[in-house]
Amino acid sequence: MFSSQKKLIKHLKKGHTGAYSFLVDLHYKELCDYASNLARDNFKSEDIVQNVIVRMWQQREKLNTNISIKNYLYKSVYNEFIDQYRKEVAVTKLEKKYIESLDTVIEVQDVTEINRLMKLVQNEIERLPPRCKETFLLSKQEGLTYVEIAEYQNVSVNTVEKQMVKALSIIRKKMKEKVMSILFLLFGTKKT
Repeated sequence: MFSSQKKLIKHLKKGHTGAYSFLVDLHYKELCDYASNLARDNFKSEDIVQNVIVRMWQQREKLNTNISIKNYLYKSVYNEFIDQYRKEVAVTKLEKKYIESLDTVIEVQDVTEINRLMKLVQNEIERLPPRCKETFLLSKQEGLTYVEIAEYQNVSVNTVEKQMVKALSIIRKKMKEKVMSILFLLFGTKKT
């Protein structure tokens, strides 16, 4: 059907679903095996491969007709594995900070004091500059990633990061101690 790699990629770029099905049939199992060797988890490996194949289809117009599609898929599976691994490590660190923060707050045994600190943090959030406040709440309250916030606000991810740094800096200056513990209590461990 597809006599050459270039022909296959050209059909993919044009959005022919037959080319996509052919590609999936040809490489899916071997990509899952490769991902399984990386992740050492069959369910995770299938997620990795599915993410790669779906993303490739979504971005098919950008495919270069001179590449090796097999090498491209393997490299993409590897990169997806690395991305997922980094996210898991970040979540583990965040969970550790959350537990440490809870321990710190629990040391303050006076519930009235905890409530007072939480109210102070909420007041400081309300006083943030409007764009800064919106960015902070989208991240911490709504759980959006920086990329999602950037798309929603039609700004760069760098701008979102700067707004978050600014918000946390303002809150820290006002609150001084125990602010991170209170933020964790208010917003939990939602990803940034």
